Amino acid sequence: MKLLFYRYGSICEPDIIAGFQELGHTIIEMTEEVSNKSLLPSECVQFITKQLFDEPVDFVFSINFFPYLSDVCQIFKLPYLCWSVDSPVMELFSASVEHPYNRIFLFDREQYNEILPFNPDHVFHLPLAVNVASKQQVIQSASTELQNHFSSDISFVGSLYTEKCPYDKLTDAPAYLSGYLDGLIESQLLIYGGYFIEDILTDDMIDQFKQHLPGFYSCPYDSHLTDRKIVAQLYIGSKISAVERVRTMKFLSRKYSVDLYTASDTSALTNIHNRGLAKTMEEMPLIFHNSCINLNITSKGIRSGIPLRVFDILGCGGFLLTNYQTELTELFVPGEDLIVYESAEDLSEKCSYYLSHESERKEIAHNGFEKAVSQHTYQIRLEQMLKLAFS
Repeated sequence: MKLLFYRYGSICEPDIIAGFQELGHTIIEMTEEVSNKSLLPSECVQFITKQLFDEPVDFVFSINFFPYLSDVCQIFKLPYLCWSVDSPVMELFSASVEHPYNRIFLFDREQYNEILPFNPDHVFHLPLAVNVASKQQVIQSASTELQNHFSSDISFVGSLYTEKCPYDKLTDAPAYLSGYLDGLIESQLLIYGGYFIEDILTDDMIDQFKQHLPGFYSCPYDSHLTDRKIVAQLYIGSKISAVERVRTMKFLSRKYSVDLYTASDTSALTNIHNRGLAKTMEEMPLIFHNSCINLNITSKGIRSGIPLRVFDILGCGGFLLTNYQTELTELFVPGEDLIVYESAEDLSEKCSYYLSHESERKEIAHNGFEKAVSQHTYQIRLEQMLKLAFS
């Protein structure tokens, strides 16, 4: 088949393109938004419409859901396939999600359960995947010097969310509101494998939050979105992620050597080794492969699913120590393919154990790699996607 791949710069786009090509499909790439982030939706619609008239395709594909892509495909009566790699994605609540030409694939089952009622026949749950071949090529071609440069006792690759936390715009909040929110955040930080914020927010607290948050998010499309979801997922969820990641880094770095690859400000983390941003294609595979322990601290916006970082680490042959997510046991065997922690203290104890048990650590990393190779490549996942989309 021939497909139009609409790109905006997601780190997994090259791997998915390679996956489609390895399955024998022809790809036309639209990259206008990659190079010009100020494009308006109306301009994107013009580009897409012209492209579809100039060169017809069998379907359009994108990472995450773009309402205007869905609208154009609906007019052309052309299947629009999209695959979420982030959560939350506010655009998924737009009315465009109801179009019958959509084929929407969501990696987080809680996200899937939320969106499914809007289009029951065309929303699917599909976990993420990894391009093992490209990762291994980078690893095997790297010099010994380069391998050593990216070796670590414990490493984490990712944002601390401190620089992009919309919650921090909350202004002049009354003491009772701040206290209530702080209590919610502290309570959620103690829970692994569940997200309860949306269920226990009161209507009054939501109204108060809106009043004290300048520029409160407003969906630019006709939408099913509620203020409750916006506050719980977009604002409080991002704040919990930021607090958890900073505390985890601070807690671990008091006892262990921890390398953090990030653009976030780490000036308050005096024991952390901030090694700057890692290049996705050239450096991340070496970090994952050469770290004794790779951490995954899942963003709280991902309520049940397995983030891309997990698949990438395993596909690089790295040892993974991750927080518990309810979908982990559906795809992997904790203790065999990877190791799961359920509290900060548990995390520290497991870091100590696996840093001193190299053979056990390497065996688990090997098992995780074999599982990634046999069950979680993009070729496997994209075949599943196309079968669901066109059966």
